[in-house]
Amino acid sequence: MDIKKVITLAGNPNVGKSTVFNSLTGMKQHTGNWAGKTVSTAKGHFKHNNISYEMIDIPGTYSLISQSKDEEVARDFICFKDTYKIIIVCDVTCLERNLPLVLQTIEARKNVILCINFLDEAKKKGIKINIEKLQNILGINVIGISARKKQGINNLLDALEKDSKISYKLKYNDYIENAINILQDIIKDIDTKNIDKRFICIKLLEGNETLIKNIEGYIGYSFKDENILKNIEKAKNHLKDNDINLIDSITKEMYNECSKIVNECITFKNKDYYKRDLKIDKYLTSKWIGLPIMFILFALIFWITIVGANYPSSLLSNIFFSIEDDLRYALEYVNLPSFIVGMLVDGVYKVVAWVISVMLPPMAIFFPLFTILEDLGYLPRIAFNMDRLFKKCCACGKQALTMCMGFGCNACAVANCRIIDSPRERLIAILTNNFVPCNGRFPTLISIISMFFIGGAIGFYNSFLSAIFLVFIITLGIAMTLIISKILSKTILKGIPTNFTLELPPYRKPLILKTIIRSVFDRTLFVLGRAVVVAIPAGFIIYILANITIGNNTILMHLTNFLNPFARLMGLDGVILLAFILGFPANEIVFPIIIMSYLGSSTLIEIDNIYKLKELLILNNWSLNTAICMVIFCIFHWPCSTTLITIYKETKSKKWTFLSFIIPTIIGILMCMAITLCFKIFN
Repeated sequence: MDIKKVITLAGNPNVGKSTVFNSLTGMKQHTGNWAGKTVSTAKGHFKHNNISYEMIDIPGTYSLISQSKDEEVARDFICFKDTYKIIIVCDVTCLERNLPLVLQTIEARKNVILCINFLDEAKKKGIKINIEKLQNILGINVIGISARKKQGINNLLDALEKDSKISYKLKYNDYIENAINILQDIIKDIDTKNIDKRFICIKLLEGNETLIKNIEGYIGYSFKDENILKNIEKAKNHLKDNDINLIDSITKEMYNECSKIVNECITFKNKDYYKRDLKIDKYLTSKWIGLPIMFILFALIFWITIVGANYPSSLLSNIFFSIEDDLRYALEYVNLPSFIVGMLVDGVYKVVAWVISVMLPPMAIFFPLFTILEDLGYLPRIAFNMDRLFKKCCACGKQALTMCMGFGCNACAVANCRIIDSPRERLIAILTNNFVPCNGRFPTLISIISMFFIGGAIGFYNSFLSAIFLVFIITLGIAMTLIISKILSKTILKGIPTNFTLELPPYRKPLILKTIIRSVFDRTLFVLGRAVVVAIPAGFIIYILANITIGNNTILMHLTNFLNPFARLMGLDGVILLAFILGFPANEIVFPIIIMSYLGSSTLIEIDNIYKLKELLILNNWSLNTAICMVIFCIFHWPCSTTLITIYKETKSKKWTFLSFIIPTIIGILMCMAITLCFKIFN
């Protein structure tokens, strides 16, 4: 069996850690120019000089003094995982902010490699770093790289087999050093494995019970010994008598040391580069125009998506449906029963063809555009702008980050709620995340808007107004997020909002081609593949329901007729409501189920473009009321099964999982009923 040496990859958020991981392992972990992107560990493998390595990419953390679950994961992995080397990635453009984690890790472990990233950006900004001097100060191997360009990666690999001398030791004031010495004399004969005794003494003085318990479990020794407890008390009294606040003093000394190291090793030639970012942020994070700019940008992205998706969608549809008859003939040629042929062609093939034709073009346009905003570093600015609103709702501003993640996948966003420190605020973020549409719902929203609000007989004729309409719907979801957050924080989840530090990363020029390729493979094809996988059995089920009769009606008609009275109150019909129920495994298949149900009801129209699709819907009594209520219920209904499973895993509670299901559902039903009532009153 090939024995692998385990490498821990650590660092602050937004230092290019995931890019380093991808460069070393050849994997495609998604990266983003914003803090909080990685909240769980990722594992990869690679070989160098015939040595096998296993690399663990842990969540980004600013300090070993953990404040949240993801920081606890990082701290415990650094301190208690017996890894061969710990690589700490730092951003050379903000090294002073990154160094505290490096100094704390050196204090705890002796197998550290410092990886200085973004040397290419440093050159553009007139930043020059003396790697050799930094290496001499810290006593560890320091390697400079540009991870995005894969420059210096071989040097980093070579450093894995080099030993560090580590003569560096951060000196605190005399009172703290005396307190540490008191404890070091007591535990000097204890086997602390790979954890430095000085680090343990500091943690005993800090009194973090959870961390001390973890240390005891790791080294197999309890510090409850009477003599040790007596000396801990003696050391603490020494600090107290001299009016020393341990944590504040250590933090102050550490940041002073970081500033000193940076002043010795880094020179800045072009400070105007930072002024450029400040000038841009003056507008993008403005109290008055920050949010309007955000909505304009989203409207522009949606407009490009809506207009750009029409032609390729029609082209794909023509291609797929042009071979429908050939496929049917081929299946009949091998003497398959007509029912099986119908199931495969009219059931599975048509719904899969529709999924690809209608979903692929908008996703292939929207996701790269949204990813470019990520890579530019704009999403943290959205969180900054939204922070004031969330504070007024007694929630955490970090919820804006998890809300942005929800545009990709609500299940992933729920998992990423771990970046929120407060359990109360984390629950609020989890319960309200489904109010923003995930990528599985965007194709449905865009398709309906394209059909009913662009050049049709109903509604608006201007495509940009349609994009504005989509932004309005998403804004409605954001507004509902704020309203429900406020209600929860004043009822079952009472509390005061906590403060948090939000890092605004520097603006970075995205690698356009790489961004397009990554978003197509990581997002577009992933979502499309998921939709197709779920759509295949859905096609079977819908065809069977539409072709097996009980009495004078098919099973499908019985089900839709049963749901129809209640659905009509919502401005929908039984087919639409049944589609949402059958689409519980994935939002992507709701619209295909609707189409398949209508086609199974003998309304056979060849859907060779989106206008034919609109004809099909109108023939099945769709109106402007139906389209609006469909959009509203698409935004406000129960989470998909994957999201609910994730909620249960994160909360370990049936109560919170049920609430996350019922809250958006009730809101969606009531809103649809209110809209339908308005249509009846004013028409």
